[in-house]
Amino acid sequence: MGCKKTKQSVYLPDEMLEQLRDQADRLDRPVSWVLQQAWRIAEERIRAFPALP
Repeated sequence: MGCKKTKQSVYLPDEMLEQLRDQADRLDRPVSWVLQQAWRIAEERIRAFPALP
């Protein structure tokens, strides 16, 4: 299962970034890994949001 790696900048509020860093430190993982796992868990729920007209 190959995956294309793409660099992407994401701007987050300071408090959210601090929380991500805290979790990354707690899990001994990079922030990018925490974000990827969060997306994997939340993707289906986010796709269920109604589209804007």
